[in-house]
Amino acid sequence: MVTLSSKLKVAVFISGRGSNLKALIKSSKLKKSKYQVSLVLSNKLNAKGLDFAKKNKIKNYFIEKKLSTFENKALRLIKINKIKIICLAGFMRILSSNFIKKAGIPILNIHPSLLPKLKGLNTHERAIKAKYKFSGCTVHHVNEKLDSGKIIIQKKIKILKSDNPKTLAKKILKLEHIAYAEALEKII
Repeated sequence: MVTLSSKLKVAVFISGRGSNLKALIKSSKLKKSKYQVSLVLSNKLNAKGLDFAKKNKIKNYFIEKKLSTFENKALRLIKINKIKIICLAGFMRILSSNFIKKAGIPILNIHPSLLPKLKGLNTHERAIKAKYKFSGCTVHHVNEKLDSGKIIIQKKIKILKSDNPKTLAKKILKLEHIAYAEALEKII
């Protein structure tokens, strides 16, 4: 049986509402889970995910938007809290290669497309405009190149003729909530 003290400590970086953060926390509370969310960091003061972290008694911090300041403080907090994995969940910044090297632990990201297709932003609009039959989400390792790290897991969904960017985003977000926890458990 996995005990709380034996669970791997995870930090989640957010910039917004924190729906993937919520899903990771919920999954971490299952008895079979091998990880616990121990730290939440945001580069936005009003990120709703910070409130969710507070409600769940998880250490959480807003760190100034300037990337170098964010990265330096984040590295200190990761070390102090003995974090073993970082999950980017709606974190709208690109981490520097220096941060990735200094962290020295796996960094995961979730992206709302079937990588390597549609790297970057506006994936749902671009998928519909390109008339793709399928879209989905990808959890991957973070490296120096945008949305280019080794893929851990993908979840696929059919794009319906009736879909628009909003409806597609909503369907894919549900997949993300499942995929992120699965990917995390898979690499532990």
